[in-house]
Amino acid sequence: MNRRLAAIAALELRLNHVFADRILLERALTHASADDGSGKLLDNDRLEFLGDRVLGLIMAERLMDDNETADAGNLSKRFHMLVSGQACARVARDVKLGDALRLQGGESRRGARDQDTILADGCEALIAAIYLERGLVGARDIVLTLWAPLLDEPVDLAAANPKSELQEWIAALGKPAPVYRVLSRSGPDHQQVFTLEVFVEGLAPAVAVAGSVRLAEKAAALALLQRDRKNS
Repeated sequence: MNRRLAAIAALELRLNHVFADRILLERALTHASADDGSGKLLDNDRLEFLGDRVLGLIMAERLMDDNETADAGNLSKRFHMLVSGQACARVARDVKLGDALRLQGGESRRGARDQDTILADGCEALIAAIYLERGLVGARDIVLTLWAPLLDEPVDLAAANPKSELQEWIAALGKPAPVYRVLSRSGPDHQQVFTLEVFVEGLAPAVAVAGSVRLAEKAAALALLQRDRKNS
């Protein structure tokens, strides 16, 4: 058995589900980069679309059941944390999904098997494949097992969605919207590093460094919240 086949077998063991449709499983594990240009290889893009919706429904149901008195605003904040790309990537790492993915050789050598975006997409595609084989009830059982550590963690809404928390806080203070600005970028195209600042009227800017503009914005917003909100 080659390394990837062994990784797939181990993945199915962690999921407690062996796929009857091996073509469906292979499609769920195939990233678009694996296409050789022939257009004959089916990747996981469409399955990712479906899996995102299946995950959203399962998490929405669970939050409604667990939080009977929470208002829609707080439910929404918790929901977005649980279905975020970071949450999906974390679950993907827990089940070692990256080892089972089918990627172009060059992408694998560049560390794509541990990139949040690729792992999150693969995780959503895998959820879709499970749903197509086992239906919503079966998919729910597996997804809730995989997401149990995240569901059990204490909720830190600022850390989960710092940009929204920052926006709400400064709006309550009557200040204009925060302004995000990229200060510099460095590194090769596949591994860039961004230095970014967020500016809020009347406050010193907060600076953060991350591997994408989106992550740098979140880190800068969280840094500003942690530094200044307690003194407001």
